[in-house]
Amino acid sequence: MNSIQNTVEASSGNVRFDDKVNIAYTQTRIHKPDQSLLKQNRVLCADSPSKWLESYRMLRTRCLQQMDAMEWKTVAITSTSGGSGNSLTAVNLAISVAMELDRTALLVDANLRNPSIDRLFGIKADSGLSDYLLNDKEISSMLVNPGVERLVVLPAGKPLFNATEMLRSPKMVRLVNELKSRYPSRIIIFDMPPILSHDDTLGFSPYVDSVLLVVEEGHTKTDELKNAASLLKDANVLGAVFNKATDNKIGFNEAA
Repeated sequence: MNSIQNTVEASSGNVRFDDKVNIAYTQTRIHKPDQSLLKQNRVLCADSPSKWLESYRMLRTRCLQQMDAMEWKTVAITSTSGGSGNSLTAVNLAISVAMELDRTALLVDANLRNPSIDRLFGIKADSGLSDYLLNDKEISSMLVNPGVERLVVLPAGKPLFNATEMLRSPKMVRLVNELKSRYPSRIIIFDMPPILSHDDTLGFSPYVDSVLLVVEEGHTKTDELKNAASLLKDANVLGAVFNKATDNKIGFNEAA
């Protein structure tokens, strides 16, 4: 592996391409979170302490240090297999980034086969990324602030059977480039499917700056990790998150 709103950003104008890309934040819907649901789903509350908060702060800091050094703005989060917790890691990392006073975060649910970001936040999302890719629906109309300052979520929308092809489409590439360039202080986090289950993540990885791999204690096998590392040999891998650790000294997760 390589080395490792209540507040809503105002737009200075809507930028459009031929495929009607529009990511202005002025229309962002604000979702009022159910705190009990967030707790049940182990989602961090930015304004309250948590036994996992420091672990995610450490993960955030280590990721941002490397990304800043390389002037990277985008990271795709994946795992070796389902159930390892990469979606929850993406959510909590995005919240941790948004806690930085000079940063904003955009969390994109790019798991177009089995989306879960809206469920984790309790967001009722009738449309999302797939609706932009299929029907040119404006991105700005689908952005949601999940009740965390400086954080915006783009839900996945309807599941797609041809997710790999859509994630590699020219429309998706143009969207990623626009997201990267629009706001200098923004970090964009893409929640992706497990890399060993489908080729979505492998096909999409050339279009993001970096990749973060989530492994599960007691579940991820050495051969799976080696296989994932081999598939990601040409990607900028920030490191690995050791998730669901049972050792209290390690905490909820740890970046390697």
